[in-house]
Amino acid sequence: MNQKGPRLGEPASLWRMRIVPIATVMVGSALPLMLPLIANSPVVPPLGLLFFLCWQLLRTEMWPVWIGLPLGLWDDLFSGSPIGTAVGLWTIASIAIHYISQRIYWRGFFHDWAIGALLLGLVQATAALITHPEAHTGRVLGLVAPQIIISALLVPLFLRLTGKFDNFRLKRR
Repeated sequence: MNQKGPRLGEPASLWRMRIVPIATVMVGSALPLMLPLIANSPVVPPLGLLFFLCWQLLRTEMWPVWIGLPLGLWDDLFSGSPIGTAVGLWTIASIAIHYISQRIYWRGFFHDWAIGALLLGLVQATAALITHPEAHTGRVLGLVAPQIIISALLVPLFLRLTGKFDNFRLKRR
């Protein structure tokens, strides 16, 4: 009658299974505003997008394809970009990951890194062009290039962090 430890066959907490992935993306989207950092150009990578893509890459079946709509809206509210930018781009990225998951059955670490980096670059570049439509395209992409490079290099770290959050999510008690 040991009530302290997890019981055999006991499922993980439903609260934790549903809230942890969504909370990591939402906190990641809001966190750059809380950092005491002042910069002339975008330097801080989009942490919400990184977590969103990493959750999609690690657990493709966990979320429906339309999950980019509410999470993208949350990110739009905190990023300052026009409402609908992240909504559309995150949904397209989610559809792309689901499509790739159906085509490539055996993905490795470098596949996930390449997919994440490519989608990060496309989403960030497109969001910058949507946010500044009147500016010169080359200048906008040159301004966002350091952020894209830093984000692409951080994909393995965020895949690891997402794996740790996933272990916590699936823990029984």
